Amino acid sequence: MAGPLPLGDAAPADGRLPEDLPIDASTPFSAYLHVPFCRVRCGYCDFNTYTASELRGARQDTYADTLLQEVALARGILAERGALRPMDTVFFGGGTPTLLPPGDLARMLAGAVDAFGLCAGAEVTVEANPDTVTAPVARELAAAGVTRMSIGMQSAVPHVLAALDRTHRPENVRTAVEAAREAGLSVSVDLIYGAPGETLDDWRASVDAAVALAPDHVSAYALIIEDGTKLARQIRRGEVAAPDDDLQADMYELADGRLAAAGLGWYEVSNWARSADQRSRHNLAYWRGSDWWGFGPGAHSHVAGLRWWNVRHPAAYAQRLAAGESPAAGTERPDAQAALLERILLGSRLAEGLPLEALPKAVRPRVAGLIADGLAEGGAAVRGLLVLTRRGRLLADAVVRTLTD
Repeated sequence: MAGPLPLGDAAPADGRLPEDLPIDASTPFSAYLHVPFCRVRCGYCDFNTYTASELRGARQDTYADTLLQEVALARGILAERGALRPMDTVFFGGGTPTLLPPGDLARMLAGAVDAFGLCAGAEVTVEANPDTVTAPVARELAAAGVTRMSIGMQSAVPHVLAALDRTHRPENVRTAVEAAREAGLSVSVDLIYGAPGETLDDWRASVDAAVALAPDHVSAYALIIEDGTKLARQIRRGEVAAPDDDLQADMYELADGRLAAAGLGWYEVSNWARSADQRSRHNLAYWRGSDWWGFGPGAHSHVAGLRWWNVRHPAAYAQRLAAGESPAAGTERPDAQAALLERILLGSRLAEGLPLEALPKAVRPRVAGLIADGLAEGGAAVRGLLVLTRRGRLLADAVVRTLTD
């Protein structure tokens, strides 16, 4: 289970949005549907997920109905403010959404579409563990309106998967990809690098295995050690080594080069796509600061600069909704300085670039120094954009500090 909730103000029991919140109904709207169930907890994971022994009365077989109660609540809240909009993207995340029967996922999607509507050509993604994807599952999800499957490959090397506590069989990644593709779904594969004991050759083998699958999209994330996880405890006890920053940098450069050679271009520091229309529009909605409502225990939402998050445990989530109350646990409204920091932090990670006019005038001259240090592209700056070089992507946090300190 994940750590404590963020600090913030108490959320209203009825879930209503502040009357002075300047909602713009023309802003794109997305929905995130959280499925908090996993068969096994991975040692590195601090997401809000629960194995069967941790549910304490919460039920998987009624979860779809519970989540749809929050969908109905959200529809009423947005309708009251004249802010109902069709969804541009929908994302089922977790946890392992495909632990639920595909019919449950289909019912959740249909309920959200009934409540909000769905834009023409909308992107609808389901995250999946390779061992849970079969041809019938993929076909049923596609028939329900899913357009994209994000498959948790993580590695192609058995000892690396074991270090991450991943239980899927490497060969099932190809089976899952083939099933998704045959059902007409766009395919993304997710990778993690820097696991204990993983060498550069191991990582090369995983990247090459991913490329061989000819996916439409690849995400590759450096392993981060989160407090409270099994892996953090193992490192603290000296049982395994902490990730090596220099090795992870080498791994990133290897992945970027090999993915580019395979026709997958970077569009965000940790994401590559075969073409512009294969980029994750849902994640771009987060990075661009659009509006989204997160449904499910522990899910986070954002509308017009207001953020809120739900109670974490599925049982507490269900109890709130059964009582006719919002499951929101807390809320925050970042001030102008915090909003600017977030825009720089997220916008600088995108290949489309951060407009230089978004930077305070006092720090714009620092961009020249970033260019001189090989961290930002000079040509992009001439066009009024901050675009990171590969070296700049490796040092993205340092770039943000330079522009915000």
